[in-house]
Amino acid sequence: MSVREVFAFPEIVNDYAARCTAALVVALAVLTIVVPAPLQTWLAGVLVVGFALRVAGGPRYSPFGRLSVHVLAPMVSAGPKMVAGAPKRFAQSIGLVMSAVALGLFLAGHATAGTVVLYVLVLAALAEAALGFCLGCWIYGRLQRAGIVSEDACVDCADIWARPGMDSGR
Repeated sequence: MSVREVFAFPEIVNDYAARCTAALVVALAVLTIVVPAPLQTWLAGVLVVGFALRVAGGPRYSPFGRLSVHVLAPMVSAGPKMVAGAPKRFAQSIGLVMSAVALGLFLAGHATAGTVVLYVLVLAALAEAALGFCLGCWIYGRLQRAGIVSEDACVDCADIWARPGMDSGR
């Protein structure tokens, strides 16, 4: 097995599983916010590792991803709703950066700033979990429109509002 195969992200993912994973991230991030300072650092580290595992290989290496794909998503939906994987990987990368910044702030003794970063992470993950709005996917589409990300990278992503069931509000 090549390194590329080991770190391959699925081209399509189950949106319901992604939303379940986002709900688990919300729960862990909120727990991280409310526990005493020494535990915040450890739980922020768990968040970082989880995001890193999901960026590395989608749900394959992530305990939250595996739980979502194999247990939670089948419980909340009769069947999968498949969406493009590239913007989901981008969204997980944003979560990785945010959780790493929060961890760094906790380690540097800036717990309040770390908590603020986690609140932003919670809001983004909650939008995905509860509303099905993936902020990272939306940003990915905007980057495609701006020509920063090639439209060939994900044709379905260029306009997320063109997907069935999405309302642009326009």
